[in-house]
Amino acid sequence: MKYIETQTLPSLGHAEVRIIAHTPEAARMVAEALRGCFAGTEQRSYPGLDGDTRLHLTVDTTTPAGLSPVRAGAHSDEI
Repeated sequence: MKYIETQTLPSLGHAEVRIIAHTPEAARMVAEALRGCFAGTEQRSYPGLDGDTRLHLTVDTTTPAGLSPVRAGAHSDEI
């Protein structure tokens, strides 16, 4: 049986980014690089199933970095 994930799309101009890395430091480095380009929410990190790190954030692709960050709650799969 194949699992099909259903999620609500982010609002127009926003993208939800999920980073999976072996270490929290590697995930944070990728998130910092994204925030250097786009305004974004605070990152939320979670332990992965295999000891990895999962980091989620939402970026506003219409707003350059350094301006007001977007506001977003938990993703639907994080509740």
